[in-house]
Amino acid sequence: MLQLGSLRQLTLGSFLLALIPLIALLWQSQSDLAKVGQMTMLETRFVVDVVGDMQRLDNAVVDVERSIRQYTVLRNEKVALLSDSAIEQFAVAAENLCQALSVPAVCAKLSEQLSQLSEYRTIEDQLLLNAYLASVNDSVELLREDVEQAIVNRVKVQQNDLSAMQAKQAWSTAMLVSVSLLLILLGSQLIVNPVNNLKKIIRIMAREDGELPPLSRQAPKELIDVEKDLHWLYERLQQLEHIRTALLRHAAHELKTPLASIKEGCSLLSENVVGDLNKAQREVLSLLSASTQRLNTLVEKLLDYNLLLQQAKPKFQECDPKRLVAACLEDYALAIQDREVAVNINVETVRVDEELFRRILDNLVSNAVAHGAIGRPINISLYSESSRIVLDVANRGKRIAPESVKTLFEPFIRGTEPRNDNVIGTGLGLSIVADCARLMHGDVQVVDIDYADVCFRVTIPQ
Repeated sequence: MLQLGSLRQLTLGSFLLALIPLIALLWQSQSDLAKVGQMTMLETRFVVDVVGDMQRLDNAVVDVERSIRQYTVLRNEKVALLSDSAIEQFAVAAENLCQALSVPAVCAKLSEQLSQLSEYRTIEDQLLLNAYLASVNDSVELLREDVEQAIVNRVKVQQNDLSAMQAKQAWSTAMLVSVSLLLILLGSQLIVNPVNNLKKIIRIMAREDGELPPLSRQAPKELIDVEKDLHWLYERLQQLEHIRTALLRHAAHELKTPLASIKEGCSLLSENVVGDLNKAQREVLSLLSASTQRLNTLVEKLLDYNLLLQQAKPKFQECDPKRLVAACLEDYALAIQDREVAVNINVETVRVDEELFRRILDNLVSNAVAHGAIGRPINISLYSESSRIVLDVANRGKRIAPESVKTLFEPFIRGTEPRNDNVIGTGLGLSIVADCARLMHGDVQVVDIDYADVCFRVTIPQ
């Protein structure tokens, strides 16, 4: 398997790898630019040379015609030498132009005409001489047209070459930029994949659902180290969770046996099985029985809380909210017989874990009965809001201090306000509500409403 280096090496390597196509594109652009410059220089030199040769040929043909006509008038040897020199210059200019142009027919004809014209000393007929000069001028005119056509053709060839080079440059740019983008995506994916794996591990640790994915093999070593630390932390949390649940389970179980013996002893004493008790002894016995009852309640709450912590995966199902609320109120019929309970349910069904939702109802109603003002109504509302169900349990009484709200849902934290009954709370009721809501991916909070003094709102997504 490919083992990646450090995150810094991977980042720099990906950056350099992505630069390779861009460097190749830059090199190709420079090469094409050099070709264009060289081609432009060659074409410019060709045009300059051809135009210069054509100008020299035009000047030479004028000199030839003028000197020959002077000779036909003067018949002077000096003028003849000038005519010969002019014909020679004309021949050189014509030869240079014919070498630059591919027009063998015109050049052969012009060479033949020059041979005829070089015999001007022996030509006595003026009309024949004029015909020779006219034919030379015609050939020069043809060469001029060939020069113009050659320049036009070279310009067209240059334009076609430039168009082909531009098309090649555009195609190369698109291809190399695409390759560069693919390399960038590949390099980024090598970082994103292990980061997503870390997010998945953290999500599993937070929700406590499922096994952790195996360690990544293709990832920067820094991210692999973080992943190893998360695996170790998950194992450590599992160990601590097992220790905590085992401690609660064993502690609650071991307390049950001596507690049963104490309750049985109190029962025997209260029934005068071992003899009659005086007033002071009965008072001590009543205190002992009350403490035993309180300890029994605490043990039951601990067992209930331990069972709740072990239920890591709720079982969602469609439930009838009216039936759940009615069953809860039936269990608290004696406690709320002197109170009015207003129930307002606006949903037909809810998708929840029935056991967890019933625990929420039991603890919130119990809390409202214990801390609400005696004789004042209790409001229970259940409605839907943005693909969530909302449960409000409200009561009248003294408002909760803002500084107490922060720790209100922590376990074993009891409120400072006195209860309406003689039971001493364990501080687990509201923490059980919070844990049940969390297991169903919801939450609970204290909200302000206009029709009650205290309202606990539980929100559960559907």
